[in-house]
Amino acid sequence: MDDSLAQRLAALESRLARLEASLASVNMDAAKGSIQQWVTEYVSLRLQQLVPETCEHAPDGEVAATGGPVLPGTRIRCTEEVIHRLGRIPIPFVRQMVAQKVAETARAENVVIVDVTFFERAATF
Repeated sequence: MDDSLAQRLAALESRLARLEASLASVNMDAAKGSIQQWVTEYVSLRLQQLVPETCEHAPDGEVAATGGPVLPGTRIRCTEEVIHRLGRIPIPFVRQMVAQKVAETARAENVVIVDVTFFERAATF
């Protein structure tokens, strides 16, 4: 019995040594980069799902240029549909980040009123 046990123990130690060698060869930086890329793509996909193109909205040109709501936390005018789409983003800080990004893009492009088409383009990270 002692011989059999010693052989089994030696075989186990040999397998553990191969496992340790395999683990030592794993590149953790590559794995970390891969995980970060996956998380970024996942968040982008979820944001696109939270702001779908299928919401009903008024045809272009039906919103008055002088009135209407503003993007939360900004002075940029937008349509009611944009407010509705922002409201569908359940995480408050993400909602604010999207509003700020859209507002910055609207200022940079001198957009007077943010409509759904502009919002969909500007809200993409």
